[in-house]
Amino acid sequence: MSSAPRGTRSALSLGGTLEVPRVGFGAMQLPGRWGGAPRSADESAAVARRAVELGALHIDTAAFYFAGGVRANDILRSALHPYADGVSIATKVGPVRNPEGEMVGEAEPGQLRTAVQQNLRELGLDVLDLVYLRVGGAGAQLGDRFAALAELRDEGLIRHLGVSNVTGPQLAEARAIAPVAAVQNRYGVLDREDDALVDTCTAAGIAFVPFFALGGAGGSLADDRLAKVAERYGATPHQVALAWGLARSPWIVQIPGTASLAHLEENMAAADLALTDEDMALLAA
Repeated sequence: MSSAPRGTRSALSLGGTLEVPRVGFGAMQLPGRWGGAPRSADESAAVARRAVELGALHIDTAAFYFAGGVRANDILRSALHPYADGVSIATKVGPVRNPEGEMVGEAEPGQLRTAVQQNLRELGLDVLDLVYLRVGGAGAQLGDRFAALAELRDEGLIRHLGVSNVTGPQLAEARAIAPVAAVQNRYGVLDREDDALVDTCTAAGIAFVPFFALGGAGGSLADDRLAKVAERYGATPHQVALAWGLARSPWIVQIPGTASLAHLEENMAAADLALTDEDMALLAA
């Protein structure tokens, strides 16, 4: 575990060539909460623009982030295109979601080209900075599908490859096929099943990009230790959770998502919260 004090307004070199800030922005909530009613695209576009103004230059999205007819990629393109210097965009492919919003399976290797092209078209890009293969869990087939993305990288449609929702053996399988620049898995201060995988990524210089770092999907940040540290700094438990991840490993990139300007400001302020060794020890207790 890294030592305090820790500078969190830093960047890391993803894949050795792409500099990304350690606090980015997750676009999943821009169209509306998963399975919920669509949000105002104009209001969500304002959030995306403000995120970039605040320095969240690494944006995480996917073509399967939509609610009704409102799509995250469309919002990002309308708000940010042409993209400012320093903005990088990551997307995910693999899951198949029907127009009604139901997850109905996983794309076969031959379908991944279409998925990548959809993201390029919706985002108005010629090349995607980072594409994750999102897999369905520990038993999901990975090899042929990741090899298909590696071919698209070799063609110049993708700069860097990542994997999402994977185990350690699945990461090793992917790395045997092509370089892996980032892993995106569920992880947070109260949800530490992937501690060993974080350490593997840190040792290998692979970015680890948590999802649900602020709870979500039934998770909660209601914890006395978090509350105590938050009170010490006049912060919120959400801010402490984000700061904890930044302190946990120098290769963690946080991508908190929101469609609220107020929550966005709160999330970005967490980058200035430097936790001490005492704080980290308390949160690990």
